[in-house]
Amino acid sequence: MKNIKIALSLVLLISISSCDDFLSEVPDNRTQINTPEKISELLVTAYPSATYMAIAETMSDNVFDSALPDSNIDNKQSYNWEMQTQMGLDTEANFWSASYSAIAAANQALEAIDELGNPASLNPQKGEALMARAYSHFMLVSFWANRYNPATAAKDLGIPYITKPEGALLVQYKRNSVKEVFDFIEQDINEGMKYVTNGYKEPKYHFNVDAAKAFASRFYLVKGDWDKVIEYSKDLGSAPTTLRDYNAFNAVAYAQMPIEYSRVEQATNLLVAYPNSIWRRSIAYRFTLAGNRVDEILGTDTNIFGKSWAIRAAGQYNGGQTVLVPKFYEYFKVTNLTTGVGEPYTGTVLLSNDEFFLNRIEAHVMTNQIAQANTELEYFFATRTENYDPATDKLTEAKVVAKYPVIEGEFTPYYTLTSVQASYIKAIAEARRRDFIHEGIRWFDIKRFNLVVTHNTSEFGQIVKNNVLVKDDKRRALQIPVRASDNGIEKNPR
Repeated sequence: MKNIKIALSLVLLISISSCDDFLSEVPDNRTQINTPEKISELLVTAYPSATYMAIAETMSDNVFDSALPDSNIDNKQSYNWEMQTQMGLDTEANFWSASYSAIAAANQALEAIDELGNPASLNPQKGEALMARAYSHFMLVSFWANRYNPATAAKDLGIPYITKPEGALLVQYKRNSVKEVFDFIEQDINEGMKYVTNGYKEPKYHFNVDAAKAFASRFYLVKGDWDKVIEYSKDLGSAPTTLRDYNAFNAVAYAQMPIEYSRVEQATNLLVAYPNSIWRRSIAYRFTLAGNRVDEILGTDTNIFGKSWAIRAAGQYNGGQTVLVPKFYEYFKVTNLTTGVGEPYTGTVLLSNDEFFLNRIEAHVMTNQIAQANTELEYFFATRTENYDPATDKLTEAKVVAKYPVIEGEFTPYYTLTSVQASYIKAIAEARRRDFIHEGIRWFDIKRFNLVVTHNTSEFGQIVKNNVLVKDDKRRALQIPVRASDNGIEKNPR
């Protein structure tokens, strides 16, 4: 009996010891983020691996019916401001998931930094993680919520703001209000700005100092904090030499242009990404920049000096029915040499000095520094105008007011505009529309200024459908993707 008891005790002791060993091991094959090097590697994934450009651009007034046959259901649904039903590349569901995956990576990095004692040596990684988290949440709330309005933000549905890594298998998230989301973004920007650095081997693939300031200016422009925009952009001055050089861009061979546009060597490019995307191929879609409508954006008549723009729709396809400003280089990574199967990645510019400078000009308009705004806007137009003559091509307030007349009820942000401000804001919005054609930035202005958009669909040259996105249209906030709503995320009202 004594021997039996001893044997049982040994079995129990071995079992307990084995159990302790088992519990002390990681239950799966996940990598432990426990060194500075691993944290830095993780932060490479803290940027969305998908792009919003196809969604945003197709919903905007930069896109028309080219009369080509329907070739892409996502393209047609976005054009009609319908909820997309697909989940592939360049879809709403894809960008939603990719953004939250990026946020998860940022949160994991921040937790790992905290577990390592939050040393000052990891401040650059901490700054990048905070800015990346703020950026992805900002993009999500910009698409899936009503436009920011301080009068309604506390009750408007925003998106879930996630600040911790998921620790459970199934987590049910509630939507924060738009105000809460904006408050969280601002906290992350303010904290992250303390630590961001340029100390990367290639800083333009990370949230470097200038990229962080440019993103902050975009955020504060939406929030209406003009002084913050001016503060963050002060180093640009009123005549920055870091804007895109269109003379140099137009001088390269057409095939090289898409590569040049997103190159990190371009002074204007502040944050560059290569998301999994086929957006470059959109030129074959029906609802795109139509050849017979391109002059409405890039024609000589739209130039305040009456000259040609240096920004050109140099690529013509389908007999000129569709045109393209050659901005996007697609890199196809072959994963199987035998079958030729692979993954497409498209070079995209997420933040640039061009946008940064326009934000600065707008802030000067809104603080009634019209003379300074006029000087800066003339400089900006000069860098985009062919054969610009500084002696004769002068911008004046009278010219701006005449070229961009106030139309009652056209631009209706949540704040009040004087008639002069309204003309300048319209001029800046049109400049932004032109500069970032194909890049989706126009949609944010449509939403921010509550602009009306009309999308016509034609058959045999006759309009068969006239679809109007009216002011405060509920479709301006995208519907929550099905997988997210099935997991308990409240849908947007329709």
